[in-house]
Amino acid sequence: MAIDARSAMPGLMIWLFEYGRYAVQIFLVMAGYLASRSLTRLANAKLNGRKLLRLIINRYLRLLAPYIAALIFTMLCAWITRFWLNDEFVGEQETLSQFLAHLFFLQGILGLDSISAGVWYVAIDWQLYSVLAVLLISFSSYQALIWFISIIATASLLYFNRSNQYEAYFIYFIGSYSLGVLAYLAKNFSDKKIQGLAKFVLIAIGVIITVSTLQQVWLRNFLAWFVAIALLVWGNTAYPSASSVTHGLRVSVLRAIAWASPRSYCAFLIHFAFILLA
Repeated sequence: MAIDARSAMPGLMIWLFEYGRYAVQIFLVMAGYLASRSLTRLANAKLNGRKLLRLIINRYLRLLAPYIAALIFTMLCAWITRFWLNDEFVGEQETLSQFLAHLFFLQGILGLDSISAGVWYVAIDWQLYSVLAVLLISFSSYQALIWFISIIATASLLYFNRSNQYEAYFIYFIGSYSLGVLAYLAKNFSDKKIQGLAKFVLIAIGVIITVSTLQQVWLRNFLAWFVAIALLVWGNTAYPSASSVTHGLRVSVLRAIAWASPRSYCAFLIHFAFILLA
């Protein structure tokens, strides 16, 4: 299908192949921003080890139900597809160990083939959320937390994110995720000193990214930083309600967003199954 699509739309498909994955940077920065909003509230309420474990497990369970349903549906679609097509993107027959590895988000770490496209992101999102939760209770002050986050974010953006061998681990993605965390702290934290420090670190990382272009230009790092700055400026802006808007087109758009938003995770998980059937 990729070959046919490229022959039909060569310019578009080449552009998507080169730059389509950059959208992941947007997801990661926004995920860090939103995770910080919920986790800092819990941390301020004296989050201890037992509550932390419960929080991480609850996050896992929240992701798991639609995730399992999508995996089973995709395996069924792949089984049907193999009657007509034996192609690399369909993959080999799934094994029990492969399925169990997916249940615990270990398929990438164990080097197993992915059952469905996109499930790697679910595993990475859970890793990043868990790491952030652990960091929030590991430091006695937010000043120390911010300095530590700045170090691992810089290391990720300039080193780990440039080597494919780390793709199955949080360290590969935590640079972009941390920019979202810093944007939230810089905009919404109650202590003005913490806000100021987070803004300083966010700007400093931007300077480091710019200086690093003297060696090699990495556009995805700039994209992640610009998304973080956008969240710093507009992160608290609310959608207008459909009832408060009179323009017909805007009402339709807002209603479409409201309808699609709670369904987007399941659509993300299950889209590959329909590609198999097509």
